[in-house]
Amino acid sequence: MEQHFDKLALLIKQVVGYIYPNEIELQWGLLIVVYPYITGLVAGAFILASLEKVFKVKEVEPTYRLSLLTALAFLFVAPLPLLAHLGHPQRSYEIFLTPHFNSAMAMFGFVYTWYLMVVLLLEIWFDYRKDLVNWSNNEKGIKKIIHWILSLGSRDISEPAVTFDRKAVHLITLVGIPSAFLLHGYVGFLFGSVKANPWWSSVLIPIVFLFSAIVSGIAMVLLLYYLTSMFRKKEVDMRCMDKLASFLLYAIILDFSLELLDFVHRIYESEESIKILSQLIFSKLFISLTIVQILLGTILPLILLTISRYSHIPAELKRVVYFISALLVQVGIFSTRWNVVIGGQLFSKSLRGLTVYKMEVGGAEGLFSALGFLILPFIILYILIKIFPPWEESKT
Repeated sequence: MEQHFDKLALLIKQVVGYIYPNEIELQWGLLIVVYPYITGLVAGAFILASLEKVFKVKEVEPTYRLSLLTALAFLFVAPLPLLAHLGHPQRSYEIFLTPHFNSAMAMFGFVYTWYLMVVLLLEIWFDYRKDLVNWSNNEKGIKKIIHWILSLGSRDISEPAVTFDRKAVHLITLVGIPSAFLLHGYVGFLFGSVKANPWWSSVLIPIVFLFSAIVSGIAMVLLLYYLTSMFRKKEVDMRCMDKLASFLLYAIILDFSLELLDFVHRIYESEESIKILSQLIFSKLFISLTIVQILLGTILPLILLTISRYSHIPAELKRVVYFISALLVQVGIFSTRWNVVIGGQLFSKSLRGLTVYKMEVGGAEGLFSALGFLILPFIILYILIKIFPPWEESKT
C-alpha cells in the first residue's frame, strides 16, 4: 500500500498544467484593466500640472490648464468601469451612507470625492475665476449664461482678489499632489495587499503603479498638446515639448528601474510560485509583457526620446519622434495594466497550471464597453475645452 501511494505521489508531481474546475473563469476582465489605466492618467496629468504651480517649471506653463482639464475629464470616467462591473451599480452610493473604513474599495469612494470636489474642481475654478468674470461680461448668448453661472456670481477682478486666487491655486495644488498619489496609490495597494496571489503580492506594486501613472499622464498631455496645437494651426512651443520629453524620459527610467527591481526581488526570493510565474511570463504573457510592454512600450520610447532629446535633429522631426514615443508609452502602460490584472488571474491557486482569458466583444464588460470608456474622457475633454479654453491667447 505504501508503494502504491509513493507511485501516486510521483505521478501527481509529473502533472503539468492542472487547473481545478472552479478556477477556469476569471473574475476580473477588461473593464478592471481600463480602471487603473484611467486613474493613472488622472494622477499623472495633475502631477504634471503641479510642476508649473508648485515647482515653478515655466517651460510647461502652456500645458498647465490642459493638464488640469485632462485630469478632470478622465476623473469623471474613472469610477464608471467599476460601476459597470458591479452586479448592482445602483447601490454604490451606500458606501457613503454606511462607511466601512477597513475596506480599500469603500475608501476609494471617499478619496475620489475628495479629489474631485475639493482638489480638481476648486483649483480649476480659482484659476479660471477672473477669466469667467471677463467672459460673462463680454460674451453673448449661451456662452455668456454658462460662464456667468460658473463664475458663481463672482464679480471682483481687482488685483487683491486675483492675488488671492493665485495663492489658493498654489495651496490647493500642494494638497492635490499627495491626493493624486493617494488616488492611484490606492489601486496599487489594492493589488499588492492580495497576499494569496504571488503575482500581485509585492510591496513595490503601489510604487510601480504611481510612477507608471506619472509616465502615462505626461505622455497623454504631450499627445494632446501636440494634437490640439496642430488642429488649431498654432506653432508648438518647442521649449515646452523638450521639457515634457525630458520629464517623460526621466519618469520612464525610474518606472522601468522599479519594475526591474521588483523582478529581481522575485527571482532572489525564489518562492514556490517562481516556477509557475516563469511559465506565465514565457507563455501566456510573452507577447503582452516582453514584446508590447517592455520592448515597444518602454525600451523603444527610451531610445527614441534619448536620441531626439540630446541630438541635433530638425524641430519638425523631433516633434514627430516625441509624438510617436508618447503613443508607444500609452500602449506600454495599458499593456502593463493588462499584465497585472489579467496576468494575475491566469495561474491556478494550486500553482500547477495556467488558464486563458476569453475576451467578450459585446456585453457590459466586453471590448466595445471598454472602448466606450476609453473614448468618453476625450469627448468630455472636448466639451470642457469649449467651456474653459486652456490656451494662452484665451486668457483675459
